[in-house]
Amino acid sequence: MPDPEPNLIPSEKVKTFPQTPGVYLMKDAKGAVIYIGKAKSLRSRAGSYFNKEAAIDPRTCELVKQIADIDFIPCENEVDALMRENRLVKDIRPKFNKDLKDGKSFPYLQIRTREEFPRVEVTRTPKRRGVRLYGPFLSKARLKDAMSVLQRVLKFRTCTLDIKSEEPQWRYYRPCLLHSIRQCTAPCNLRVTKEEYRKQIKKLVMILEGKSTKLLRRMEREMLEASTAMQYEKAGRIRDEIAALKKLELRGDVDKHAQPEVFHIDPKKGLLGLKKVLGMDKLPRTIEGMDIAHLQGSETVASLVSFLDGLPFKDGYRRYKIKTVEGVDDFASMREVVSRRFKRMSDDGSIFPDILMIDGGKGQLSAALEAFEAMGITPPTVISLAKQQEEIFVPGRAESIKLGKNAAALRLLMYVRDEAHRFAQNYHHTLRRKKLVD
Repeated sequence: MPDPEPNLIPSEKVKTFPQTPGVYLMKDAKGAVIYIGKAKSLRSRAGSYFNKEAAIDPRTCELVKQIADIDFIPCENEVDALMRENRLVKDIRPKFNKDLKDGKSFPYLQIRTREEFPRVEVTRTPKRRGVRLYGPFLSKARLKDAMSVLQRVLKFRTCTLDIKSEEPQWRYYRPCLLHSIRQCTAPCNLRVTKEEYRKQIKKLVMILEGKSTKLLRRMEREMLEASTAMQYEKAGRIRDEIAALKKLELRGDVDKHAQPEVFHIDPKKGLLGLKKVLGMDKLPRTIEGMDIAHLQGSETVASLVSFLDGLPFKDGYRRYKIKTVEGVDDFASMREVVSRRFKRMSDDGSIFPDILMIDGGKGQLSAALEAFEAMGITPPTVISLAKQQEEIFVPGRAESIKLGKNAAALRLLMYVRDEAHRFAQNYHHTLRRKKLVD
């Protein structure tokens, strides 16, 4: 969608927004983001702040008075919008957003696949290894409701016991109440074999991965039978269970909607991994990441983030407005920002970072190297990270480096890349606000 006319006031600007899901950002006269919200329809939801009711409603009247500009980020669907809203609020911390600034993360469902009798858990502190992970989910209460239904049907365990069939004491262990009410097959007392229990888990995985049609049809038949028999309480319970199961689809993607505050990254392991993978002589201490952003095709900008010993070094962050490139050209934009950054560092006698990471594939990496060659400057270790397959490209190597998604080195690079992307987006919104004022 093209940018609206720069002289539009917010109440008119929202009329140009699309009727699609997204996140809207409201700003004050100084350009600071004061509120971030999500919407199924950007035009309808954002536009609701500019009617008479919002101006007098105690919940919104103070916010409405301070809105000098409004912007939006399109999203694929409602879930993506909610996840993006959550991430932006945690990063920007607008003063009118209260609910999402408490640091609370979205919950996950994890199945501990390495255990002899895998347990199923709802958690806000998931693991990366040894589990099959689903989420993040939008509501912990709704997720628990759905798990209760599935446990009644599939009878998997949710306890924290470390059960091992070769240990004789489990033959004398007394199962809990869930076995008595037929919601668990009691692997704690070895009343089910490993093979049979894993069949239960396999069915759960199939449902979580979208193959729940057969189960839902069976439950719908049971509901109809109960209703026909005038067992309305039972029919209502099954109706609620069906609704709970359908809510399982309202979840984000583990990688796309990663929550940095949830998954701990060991900086030292990440740096050691990079030293080995990139064949470096010494342990890298400084990493800089670059990203190009041109939301909706206007105001191309670049961001540079700096990491010291594997952690963000905010004093080293820089923002660039692309000056010499017309239209959308990521390669030319990358050449410009690399030239500006390292020409200045070379002139000042500053120490180059140990690693320069470019967001993108071979093309972006080549553009960065061309900039160094044109300046006659010997580059540091330059790499690029392509998002789709999380492939690492290095100069002089035809094939990309592919690491396991849980590798500490890859996770550190992804952290740098995601931080550069977030920083670039925030700068882009600032420039759009200035364009409106001008």
